Amino acid sequence: MGITDIPIFSMLRSRMDWAQERQRVLAENVSNSDTPSYRAKDLVPLKFPEPAAPGQASVMNVALARTDSGHIGVSGQGTDYRTNSKTGYDVRPAGNAVNLEEEMMKVAANQVDYQAATALYTRSLGLIKTAIGKR
Repeated sequence: MGITDIPIFSMLRSRMDWAQERQRVLAENVSNSDTPSYRAKDLVPLKFPEPAAPGQASVMNVALARTDSGHIGVSGQGTDYRTNSKTGYDVRPAGNAVNLEEEMMKVAANQVDYQAATALYTRSLGLIKTAIGKR
């Protein structure tokens, strides 16, 4: 079994690829903030497929359980990289609809998501190394 066959690694890698692509789209929005008639773009949130029905013994059936109302809910399901052009931006007289403050907030949130995914990936690799006695 290769490391790419382990679901957590493939999901984290997909998340990191998605965050990298989103960073490119957000950077494009910022760089076109003065381009006439330009509309800001964003990627559709990443979604992972739902696990199979409970009761089947499979690694893919592992899911997070929310056991307390203070726990953070599960989000992010699927692997769709389509862009999401939402309407309702303030449009300047030149027709540009990029809000730099909003774009920079998205960039900061994307950076935090990417760092979290890389930290989880690194820690998961560390657990695998510990399990096989390489640490």
